[in-house]
Amino acid sequence: MDGPDFTFELAALQRRLTPVAGVDEVGRGPLAGPVTAAAVILDPDNIPDGLNDSKKLTAKKRAALNDLILAGAEVSIAEATVEEIDEINILRASHLAMERAVAGLPRAARHLLIDGNMIPRGLTVSSEAIVKGDGRSLSIAAASIVAKIRRDYVMWDLAQQWPGYGWETNAGYGSKSHMLALQNLGPTPHHRRSFKPVHNILYQDKNISG
Repeated sequence: MDGPDFTFELAALQRRLTPVAGVDEVGRGPLAGPVTAAAVILDPDNIPDGLNDSKKLTAKKRAALNDLILAGAEVSIAEATVEEIDEINILRASHLAMERAVAGLPRAARHLLIDGNMIPRGLTVSSEAIVKGDGRSLSIAAASIVAKIRRDYVMWDLAQQWPGYGWETNAGYGSKSHMLALQNLGPTPHHRRSFKPVHNILYQDKNISG
């Protein structure tokens, strides 16, 4: 079958592990901005049609599905800051965002479906990691959609305060225009200093000014 389904969720429900939450994060790769995670408990009787990996959806479809998910599911969205990313590294920070999203759910999930190949160490509830889970599990697909919509909005908002880097379109990823702006304007407080392109520009600046 093409696209995600409810197989993983049903397997957990059969083991009486209910509710089941899908968990995903977005923003591991960008040079700027937080990493955002979402946890979603879908209502099995009210699953929106067309859920898929957020990257495979058009912006319009993603926005429409986001509204349906927020209206009909239990959702928690959380983030880890740029400071946390620089302090503990991006992998741990993305796991921290996931842990916060799970902790923020209105009802405690009894089983978690985590996108990727690792279960964040701070999660104590029954969990399974699913590689490319946003294309295989409807709950993870839903989490991928709401996490992306939220993070895109955060980056759009930051773009109004820090114009010139194109964050409203590149969401902080290292696009050609973003890299050029980084060279010309220098890093902002929202750039991840532990990321090599940002670090290199800071180091280069220190060399020039030193």
